[in-house]
Amino acid sequence: MSIQCRFTRTQILNPINTACFLSTANTDDAFVAHSSHHHLSAIESKDQLLKSYTVNPPIKPWPQKLYPKRLVSIITSQQNLDLSLQIFNHAGKFHPGFEHNYETYNAMIHKLARARAFGPMETLLTQLHKSSIKCGENLFITVIRNYGIASRPKHSLRTFLRIKEFGVERSVRSFNTLLNALIQNKRYDVVHVLFKNCRKKFNIIPNVFTCNILLKAFCKNNDVDGATKVLDEMPAMGMVPNVVTYTTILGGYVSRGDMVGAKKVFDDILDRGWIPDATTYTILMDGFCKQGRLMDAVKVMDGMDEYKVEPNDVTYGVMIEAFCKEKKSGEACNLLDDMLEKKYVPSSTLCCKLIDLLCEEGKVEEACDLWKKLLRKNCTPDNAISSTLIHWLCKKDMIKEARKLFDEFERSSIPSVMTYNTLIAGMCEKGELCEAGRLWDDMVEKGCIPSAFSYNMLIKGFVKVGNASEGIRFLEEMLDKKCLPNKSTFSILLEGLYDSRCEADLSKVVSMAVSSGVGIDTDIWRAFLVKFVANLDDEGAILDRILLENGT
Repeated sequence: MSIQCRFTRTQILNPINTACFLSTANTDDAFVAHSSHHHLSAIESKDQLLKSYTVNPPIKPWPQKLYPKRLVSIITSQQNLDLSLQIFNHAGKFHPGFEHNYETYNAMIHKLARARAFGPMETLLTQLHKSSIKCGENLFITVIRNYGIASRPKHSLRTFLRIKEFGVERSVRSFNTLLNALIQNKRYDVVHVLFKNCRKKFNIIPNVFTCNILLKAFCKNNDVDGATKVLDEMPAMGMVPNVVTYTTILGGYVSRGDMVGAKKVFDDILDRGWIPDATTYTILMDGFCKQGRLMDAVKVMDGMDEYKVEPNDVTYGVMIEAFCKEKKSGEACNLLDDMLEKKYVPSSTLCCKLIDLLCEEGKVEEACDLWKKLLRKNCTPDNAISSTLIHWLCKKDMIKEARKLFDEFERSSIPSVMTYNTLIAGMCEKGELCEAGRLWDDMVEKGCIPSAFSYNMLIKGFVKVGNASEGIRFLEEMLDKKCLPNKSTFSILLEGLYDSRCEADLSKVVSMAVSSGVGIDTDIWRAFLVKFVANLDDEGAILDRILLENGT
């Protein structure tokens, strides 16, 4: 990502006539003779030179008095990354009396790191290193974390090793951030090596969080035995395991499908007098659900009530998905109601699964009620949820209801091509071509570009009612709009042309298929050959003409 500081320079005080200067600067004498020579020779410093010019600031109004705290606020609130960097550079280079400090560098580097603009970020780090500004560790924690998120573990490690170059002492906080970045990128072996050498090499004393991170590395590497060994050694290292420690190992057992081991760790937590948190319960419930042991998961969730532990959104998601898988729509709906009452927002995928289940069970009205309930709870259904429900309404011959839901959705959201396609497909399937055409026009008018699937649905609809010629018109429009047809497009038309006895257009469609480079599916050709051979007297000549015209 290339980000440059751009500015326009406007000459004001004692201006130099640039055009004249260039035209007369052919010799040294001409330059010396020019009046501007005396102006330039009188300038002794950069500050004096800058006073002769006005540099337009990147934003207006630009504050007359600028302090670091004010600049941090401006940079933080600016959404345009390129403009943020221009503001930062302008303040440091051109604002009279302003000097950057740690807070301004930290704000700009934080913004660049989060945007994965690592080139400009490294440039600022180099500037910071050359300056005499005293830094803090938080800046480097931000860089290490974001390099990890961007799948650059080597850069995370390099940044950690460079911290001392900036006059900053590395602490367990930056070390833990580094270990997490390495785990994110599955460098489990490096995590273990660093942990073993953290005291000797970096003079860092690990804490319980460090041990928990190491346990996570072992468990993600499917080495629960190694994690258990570290757990046993923690007291000797002067650390007391906590709920997170045991939850991490419990997750390791769940990941490898050992629910006996997972339940034993869970019981150990209770035996120690600790109360598991929602994450602990959820991991155990998820393990049971993945093995189809729904009743065991329900018992664990009942235990949350006993210990007054509130489920979180992940807990609800795990259980609702499990109930959907077991075709228990009533229980799934009850949990979703609880979830909404507690102000949690269910995922789009979760809602689609529940709507699918309700409609499969013939409870389309309940699915519509669920959609409306999401609206009332300020959880506006997205395109995926709305498309799912529209699909089922069309499938149940409820085209008017589907259109009504679409219109209601359109009042608060922007329908995607997928949502338009779902309703158009349903209308075409039921022969509602006029309505489908009106919806098509609405889609195009609102700047939603039809896809190959959109065209296929309309073409199929026209072919189905015996109007293949209109289907060909849409195919021609499709090619004109540079929307590449697929094999299904030609298959739909060819089958329709043969079945409706429109042999005159058959050669035209074959030519379009050949010229488009898509070709025709082998199975379709085989089907045609069988039909042609079955009636050679009438149609053998047609086949000969098609082969002759297309040179095949």
